[in-house]
Amino acid sequence: MTSSKIVKNAATHFVLIIFSLIILLPIIWTIRTSLAIDVVACEIPPRLFFKPTFDNYIELFRKNHYDRFFLNSIIISLGTTIISIPIAAFGGYAFSRYRTGGKTLQFSIIATQMLPGIVLIVPLFILFKGVNLTNSYIGMILAYMAFNIPFLVWLLMGFFEGIPVDIEEAAAIDGLTPIGTVLRIIIPVSKPGIMSSSILSFIFCWNEFLFALVLTGQETKTVPVSLAAMVTFRGIQYGKLSAGIIIAIIPMIIISIFVKKYLIRGLTFGAIK
Repeated sequence: MTSSKIVKNAATHFVLIIFSLIILLPIIWTIRTSLAIDVVACEIPPRLFFKPTFDNYIELFRKNHYDRFFLNSIIISLGTTIISIPIAAFGGYAFSRYRTGGKTLQFSIIATQMLPGIVLIVPLFILFKGVNLTNSYIGMILAYMAFNIPFLVWLLMGFFEGIPVDIEEAAAIDGLTPIGTVLRIIIPVSKPGIMSSSILSFIFCWNEFLFALVLTGQETKTVPVSLAAMVTFRGIQYGKLSAGIIIAIIPMIIISIFVKKYLIRGLTFGAIK
């Protein structure tokens, strides 16, 4: 290897390390703050070395009942994703293969994403209040489905359009019905795209704040709402807030580890035939 290549590789690795540190620094600092008492967490200039403590994590579960809110987020996010993906998959397939409703219906579906949530939250709250769906898992799942499904339909439609029609024609020759072709051929082939869509749906539900703030109550409060409640009139509880953030990102880390190969394949699905 020539000296110019060595210098080029060293410069490339240096730049990548710098950018990696920039990305990781907020997470590292949040971990540091979660292990400090509030006095240390608020010190200016900040103290780099101190005796770490897990009191913030203990109080988070003992006094703030964070385990209940964490479980609420899991139930709502998983429930929305499990119900939304099959609906979006069949809708996306109908649009990509049969052009159901034409361009007008396709545009109408994606147009629902153009309205900001703040415009819809008041009428949605009045509607849900009238049918007793506020402060309930079903209400939150229905609200999230209404916003996730149009996006997921368009996302999955792109994946299905990348699958050659010849595969379905061959399946029809072998005697498979259209629904059998979808279930036994199209869905397995589209697994990377479906997994990617599922991850995005879960993340959207997990991080959503506005609808969770208005439509939930003490029994169904989610993680983002519980974290926002740590900004009190007495000040921000930096230690417990940081501890809650670290716990909140654990599901994302677990998901990224177990479905990383599907996510990478899903993001590049259809790029190469």
